[in-house]
Amino acid sequence: MAAEASKGGETGAGSQRLDQWLFFARLIKSRTLAATLIGEGKFRLNTEKVDKPSVSVKPGDVLTSTVGRTVRIIRVAAIGTRRGPAAEAQGLYDDLTPPSAPRPAHEAAPPEREAGAGRPTKKERRQINKVRGR
Repeated sequence: MAAEASKGGETGAGSQRLDQWLFFARLIKSRTLAATLIGEGKFRLNTEKVDKPSVSVKPGDVLTSTVGRTVRIIRVAAIGTRRGPAAEAQGLYDDLTPPSAPRPAHEAAPPEREAGAGRPTKKERRQINKVRGR
């Protein structure tokens, strides 16, 4: 319904284009990339799939994005006026994404090596390969 109410690219005083808002909130690097991702169907606005970058968002709307393997849930807190510093951009949204589950022990980080320790020994190489699953 939110997508239907904002068809035609019209933006009211309390709303903004989705691609522009994503750019101002520093969630996407460029407005062009935001428009491309929206066109590919990577975003949902209030549980409805969005396929046009001109859809309007307003405070209180919930965005769900699936880029790669990550799913983010974001509530629009304010409308942006410019692409400002990161601290200002973080004030435009509330991140509702649940914390990810801890990684299993077998997916732990590879063993640490001291800086300047040189090449790994054969034993260390086998341990590294075992951790990486090779």
